[in-house]
Amino acid sequence: MSAPPLVHLRSIALTFGGTPLLEAAELAVAPGDRIGLVGRNGSGKSTLLKIAAGLVEADAGTRFVQPGATIRYLPQEPDLSGFASVLAYVEAGLGPGDDPYRARYLLERLGMTGEENPASLSGGEARRAALARTLAPEPDVLLLDEPTNHLDLPAIEWLEEELSGLRSAVVLISHDRRFLEDLTRATVWLDRGLTRRLEQGFAAFETWRDKVFEEEEAERHKLDREIAREEDWVRYGVTARRKRNVRRMADLADLRTKRREGRRAVGQVRMEASEAETSGAQVIVADRIAKSFDDRPIVRDLSLRVLRGDRVGIVGPNGAGKTTLINLLTGALAPDAGSVTLGTKLALVTIDQKRAALDPSTSVIDTLTGGRGDSVMVNGKPKHVVGYLKDFLFTPLQARQPVSALSGGERARLLLARALATPSNLLVLDEPTNDLDLETLDLLEELLGDYEGTILLVSHDRDFLDRCCTSVLMAEGEGRWVEYGGGYSDMVAQRGAGVQARRVDKPAAEASRVQAAKPVAADAGKRKLSFKEKHALETLPEKMAALGRDIAKLQAVLDDAGLYARDPARFEKATALMAKAHADLAAAEEEWLTLEMLREELEG
Repeated sequence: MSAPPLVHLRSIALTFGGTPLLEAAELAVAPGDRIGLVGRNGSGKSTLLKIAAGLVEADAGTRFVQPGATIRYLPQEPDLSGFASVLAYVEAGLGPGDDPYRARYLLERLGMTGEENPASLSGGEARRAALARTLAPEPDVLLLDEPTNHLDLPAIEWLEEELSGLRSAVVLISHDRRFLEDLTRATVWLDRGLTRRLEQGFAAFETWRDKVFEEEEAERHKLDREIAREEDWVRYGVTARRKRNVRRMADLADLRTKRREGRRAVGQVRMEASEAETSGAQVIVADRIAKSFDDRPIVRDLSLRVLRGDRVGIVGPNGAGKTTLINLLTGALAPDAGSVTLGTKLALVTIDQKRAALDPSTSVIDTLTGGRGDSVMVNGKPKHVVGYLKDFLFTPLQARQPVSALSGGERARLLLARALATPSNLLVLDEPTNDLDLETLDLLEELLGDYEGTILLVSHDRDFLDRCCTSVLMAEGEGRWVEYGGGYSDMVAQRGAGVQARRVDKPAAEASRVQAAKPVAADAGKRKLSFKEKHALETLPEKMAALGRDIAKLQAVLDDAGLYARDPARFEKATALMAKAHADLAAAEEEWLTLEMLREELEG
């Protein structure tokens, strides 16, 4: 028998501004649950979480909390005002029986000392402080709203590990697909004011969601056919010509009402990038560049060649200098040493993580048009600005509002809309995934996949890096950057580890930095191939040979000129298998080459 819920929301309804946000939402959280709360931006996820936390009162429905159960809620925008230090803010969240040492432990693991002044914190630092305050009591229920926003990769991976080890039940909202897949065991989908629950983690959600949409569409077609039949009877039926059947007319009215009042799924974002003329083959050539600030090396002796069509991901902990490196590579900042040569015919468009390019007082329309007219040019064709904004899910009413009235997700979409309307062949994306919902992320990934220009991408989203990048430039510390082929997972496989936290030592930062450089060099001399690496070196040649044989067989099938006309399904399946086999072979060859070079280097 399953345990009774610690928190139970039943038939929750809430209306803002005349439009129902929640109509009959449900949420049950039992001990040990790991629930992902998912839905489009604006669907009411954060509001439902606040209702569960007792911070917002619903118009209708009931909220039950098990007597004695403790709940902690992580808001998207924490308020640290009124506290003398970050430690005081975190300790204020502890209960009488909680371990006071845990506050310091969590702050230290999140890269903070606790002595920081809350008034001078960045958005990322405020989020870390709020996380420490939320996790410190080890409550019965954790309600986490976008816990990974503004966190770097080391902090995200540490948070995953920390949450996995807690006894608390967890309900989390996140746009980080990998984070959701790793942590959740159930998924609650909030869609058009209603909730549906899937007793599987997020990895199974998207397939299930698509099936629900297909069933809804089939039901809608069935309803439309039924209405058409009844309307035909009204016009042409024998009975209808003599005397209307009152009951049947009432049924028709009910069917029409059902169709009219049925809420359809929210529209899809439609993205299209305006591309400039093709750039030269060489886009960026960096030759032994270096840059330091206050004697701290940010970039040291980096040589890099970026060719047209490359998608380079730049990763590292906060403070490693990722944005500085972007500025060096695009010519916005001069290096202290070395040179950067930019290719010909470059048309650069940048999306920055701080949304600094948006003026809060300017209207949404004027942000796109510059105050000139009511059209935007998209791929050389004029498009009415309101219609273009609809492609990014903005209503005509929102189009006239100032930017300051938009949510974080809406500002992210507006910045994308403006950037994609500008002709470019070099896109620089600095944390583009912040505040975007999962569906918009999917479409952005598809757009980047079709984009014919070159991309420089800074991101802490592991799944996004895996899907979008052809190589990853990794901050190895002390200003050293190394390029790895493939996405983030490929980099981890080649390097043997992910991004490590940049340590900010308290008393003797300079001494520790000097000390840190020596053991690394010593360890490198003792480095040996791991068992996994040796096994891969031995087995990859046979795997590559097998893939080669598979490709030959598939090619023989596809060489049949009449296959498509005779059996299109088999042709499509063979084509898909051929593409996968080529991709697997390329990945295996890249992995083998990397390991073979490593073996030669280690063996002298």
